[in-house]
Amino acid sequence: MAVDRLVSLAEAAQTVHDGQTLALGGMTLYRRPVAFVRALLRRPDRPVGLTLLNFTAGYESDLLVGAGCIARTRTCYFGLEAFGLAPMFTEAATRGQVAVIEETEASLAMGIRAALSAVGFMPSRAWIGTDLPRLRPDVKTIIDPYSGEELMAFPAIPCDVAVIHALVADRQGNARLNRNLAIDCELAYLAGTVIVTAEEVVDRLTEDVDIAAPLTTMVAHAPRGAWPTSCHPLYPVAGGELLRYIDACASGEFDRYVQDFLKE
Repeated sequence: MAVDRLVSLAEAAQTVHDGQTLALGGMTLYRRPVAFVRALLRRPDRPVGLTLLNFTAGYESDLLVGAGCIARTRTCYFGLEAFGLAPMFTEAATRGQVAVIEETEASLAMGIRAALSAVGFMPSRAWIGTDLPRLRPDVKTIIDPYSGEELMAFPAIPCDVAVIHALVADRQGNARLNRNLAIDCELAYLAGTVIVTAEEVVDRLTEDVDIAAPLTTMVAHAPRGAWPTSCHPLYPVAGGELLRYIDACASGEFDRYVQDFLKE
């Protein structure tokens, strides 16, 4: 019997708890789970002490940093692309209010691969000969028992909750992401709880499925749920809104911006 996993955004947002690792799908300013972030910030008991795990972090992640939900970040990029720096993250990181775990594309990939393989680390030649290990004493070196070569041993990266925004999903949890997959499929395997927010929810999705129902914990309907980031081919990046956000942060009006954001 098919399992109906459809819930409200508010119900989905209740699954995030203090101190957990939260991953947000999408890529830079594309297909980000903004509606879920809104639902999370609407909670009277907003979660705190979160570790943010993103391949890249953008507008939606900056909102969480500014709201005081994030204690540490694990991402190889945090910014707004052509629109410049992520203002609240830049301020918080500069003041030491949020810990930055130094990551690169390779370290994130290796750490996630280790977790998916149920092993403690994944070996790689990445970072050999660089100063990056000085910033990450938890990343050790090992000797390849077959070749004798020195390799980096990237520790496994766990994840409690992953939120992925889809173009369409069915009530059972099958989801279509279109072609800009980023690492969303890997996050769906990695996280203990997988929340899919979708522009459209249908009774049954059988074609072009990127995330299969057994991987999904819950589905929430979220029309225009990535705005002001884009959800191609449905709508583009809303540059004017991103500029409004940057201006608000620069003027010390982040809290007022969030108040308006939560009314939408």
